[in-house]
Amino acid sequence: MSEDFRIRLLIVDDEQTIRRLCMTVGESLGLSCLEAESGDAALALLDEQQPIHMVLTDMVMPSMSGLEFLEQVKKSFPRIEVAVMTGHGSVETAVQAMKLGAYDYISKPFAPLDELRLFLRRMADKVRLEEENQYLRERSETETAVHGIIGSSAGIQHVLRMISRLKDTRTPVLISGESGTGKELVARALHYRGTLASRPFVAVDCGSLVPTLIESELFGYEKGAFTGALRSKQGLLQSADTGTIFLDEVGELPLEMQAKLLRFLQEKEVRPVGSNQKVKVDVRIMAATNRDLEAEYKKGTFRKDLFFRLNVVTIPLPPLRERRSDIPILATWFLERLAPGRGVQVAGGAMKALLAYDWPGNVRELENCLERAVALGDQQRIEVSDLPAAIARFEIPAGAAPVAPLDFSSPTTDLEDIERATIERVFVQVNGDKALAGKMLGISRATLYRKLKRYHIGVREEPPSPTTLQ
Repeated sequence: MSEDFRIRLLIVDDEQTIRRLCMTVGESLGLSCLEAESGDAALALLDEQQPIHMVLTDMVMPSMSGLEFLEQVKKSFPRIEVAVMTGHGSVETAVQAMKLGAYDYISKPFAPLDELRLFLRRMADKVRLEEENQYLRERSETETAVHGIIGSSAGIQHVLRMISRLKDTRTPVLISGESGTGKELVARALHYRGTLASRPFVAVDCGSLVPTLIESELFGYEKGAFTGALRSKQGLLQSADTGTIFLDEVGELPLEMQAKLLRFLQEKEVRPVGSNQKVKVDVRIMAATNRDLEAEYKKGTFRKDLFFRLNVVTIPLPPLRERRSDIPILATWFLERLAPGRGVQVAGGAMKALLAYDWPGNVRELENCLERAVALGDQQRIEVSDLPAAIARFEIPAGAAPVAPLDFSSPTTDLEDIERATIERVFVQVNGDKALAGKMLGISRATLYRKLKRYHIGVREEPPSPTTLQ
């Protein structure tokens, strides 16, 4: 965790003297302090000033009580620690606050001040420990597989970092990328790794919905709304209430349906087909597309206002051809899933073909390719002959040095071993052509030079300088 990390404390009290006193004590402990004079003002700050780690709130305030405020904070920001001040409240009220998720309570007036200082220090220690644990978990997640999102390339590591940052928010996310890059995997990781993990996740394939039935599928319908509506049915948007709705290939929606979806996003309510009643629905919106929606709205085939509603944060997924260095790691992961415990190896020629192919179907095509190879092969080693013809045609150039098979079955094989082996083989196969090697590996020339130097690949022994010969 960053050394300049500071815990942020929000003081909520309608009395300015109490707020200033608490802020003075908090700042003496090294906390970054903010203040609000009411529950409504505090909720507005929490929406604008994320992250806030700790809240100290009075129990009796105008317009919104401390208990009502506590309940709303715990619902919207479950990771924030909230403590209550019980100057006017009874012990029973403090107990009720604890049942609603309060960290603890402290009585006013604060005499002596050391009691308040110790209280805030204990609370800050708990927050700091939780933040450090969360940081370690997130760092681990960005270095390993997250919901099937595998890779060590810069592009995929950026995706994993974005997931870590966004998973606990309700910010709309647009996931862009070619078919087969794993857009739904990213959406599921954002949902199941975050605070909504226990809530519904509903995926809607907009491209597969029958145009005449899209509205009834999304919004539901009442009994008798149309021929065949023998009973009322809840729509997919309502099914995702309190959770996440994932609109896959949202660019396929017809313009009429885009307008209705935009209205839903603005009003947060649905009206089933055939009904005059509107139903409130609270969902987090995620969408995915393999189209350039900015170009689509400029052509008039996608609504501009809907694009900006969905495009609050965009996570672009790189195609597999732009992260070829991840192919050996992906192959290892898929082979363990397809043939668990068998230790299936990839022959050098087969790996060279996998690295050289452009993968128009991306990661999904790679998985299908390996599943075919496992089914047709000898269950021990995948050879070039086990690959589809379109991939197998990338043969080792004549005169290239023989390449040993890549063995990923050993428990001692780590990420660096795989990376080193991959770079060595590609470098040999292109006869030392650094530009071509970088292209095949999906990395820049500067990165390639750095890795060649690190692994001592292609380093020639320079003859000693004449000045050194005595």
